[in-house]
Amino acid sequence: MEKLRRTLLYVPGNNPAMIQSAGFLGADFVVFDLEDAIPINQKDSARILVKNALKSIDFNSVETMVRINSWGSGLTKKDLDSIIPSEPDIILLPKAESKEDIEKVVRCIELEEKKYNKKIPIEIFALIETPLGVINSLEIACADKRMTGLQFGAEDFTANIGTKRTKSGEELFYSRSQIILACKAKGISAIDTPFVDIDDMEGLEKETEFAKQLGFDGKAVISPLHIDVVNEIFSPDEREISWAKKVLNAFEKGEKEGKGAVSVDRKMVDAPIAARARRIIEIAKRMAI
Repeated sequence: MEKLRRTLLYVPGNNPAMIQSAGFLGADFVVFDLEDAIPINQKDSARILVKNALKSIDFNSVETMVRINSWGSGLTKKDLDSIIPSEPDIILLPKAESKEDIEKVVRCIELEEKKYNKKIPIEIFALIETPLGVINSLEIACADKRMTGLQFGAEDFTANIGTKRTKSGEELFYSRSQIILACKAKGISAIDTPFVDIDDMEGLEKETEFAKQLGFDGKAVISPLHIDVVNEIFSPDEREISWAKKVLNAFEKGEKEGKGAVSVDRKMVDAPIAARARRIIEIAKRMAI
């Protein structure tokens, strides 16, 4: 069954209170940030805090991810040497731009896993936030078997292309689409960029609905206040679940009768529509609806 990844909550790696509560705020997975949220003079203390938190805190079955510093920062290996022994579920590589970026991180992870005799391979997410990263998103998605998802970073991306991010998001449409297609081609998670206006709940709802319609599986959030809205939008409601059950029942009955397509509520249902219905049921099962 596919993993439920509707909400990715960012938590600063230098905030003990937020780290301690991260697994109980309702997000499906959390990312402890060692990069942008941490001043250079606090990198070492944040590393130690996240390392010890991963070892000692029960995060309530929530997937744990650590955003390390980018390869170009010169801090990547130091981050991985510190974090890998504590066994996060996922490493998030920011500013990923090529297959080679992923391969370099994989080699570092493999060395640490062998050193500590780790049995479960740590997965990798890539944060796509540059023009080159968008162009190479399929290459990045397919770079290694550890790759489990891509996340779009719109703030850095718009700065890189010399424009400003708008709430309507026309300037992001192509990039979002490229990342979604890369993820769907590889069968990994596609996570949308955070909505950065914490108090604009109407804007959050509108952008999240749009992200879902485009094909994203979930959305990153920078505030716990956004979790419930994003979770609700990326969750199937009773109407969708009822539709999916009806479609699957009719389609499976049709298959037994040798039919490749059937009619449900005067609409044709074939294999692709049945697959969409099946995904809704799988998500509902994962949520225990």
